[in-house]
Amino acid sequence: QVRLVESGGGLAQVGGSLRLSCAASGGTFADVPVGWFRQAPGKERDFVAVISWSGTTTFYADSVKGRFTISRDNAKNTVLLQMNSLNTDDTAVYYCAADPEGSWKRPQDYASWGQGTQVTVSS
Repeated sequence: QVRLVESGGGLAQVGGSLRLSCAASGGTFADVPVGWFRQAPGKERDFVAVISWSGTTTFYADSVKGRFTISRDNAKNTVLLQMNSLNTDDTAVYYCAADPEGSWKRPQDYASWGQGTQVTVSS
């Protein structure tokens, strides 16, 4: 099973940017889709973005479309989430997850998860 570690979270101002990184070790990371999810306090874990194993197919939640970009570098076993034009609604713990079965947009379809990284956007 692949092991995932997120980094890059922190504090940003409204309108600012952050770039999250998901580093993988073990397993067959380069052969599987990888998704980003987020969970705000008291809320469910929501889909943010997902990228196919080759990087040629991506999907985004409507709330982040046009502002966030997911990409991957399989040679470095890394998936990035570039987040621009941040707003306070983007405040959450962000998780990456790998190797979904079935839908790519449901957290319950993923078996491998990172520990999460906190993103806080202040106004």
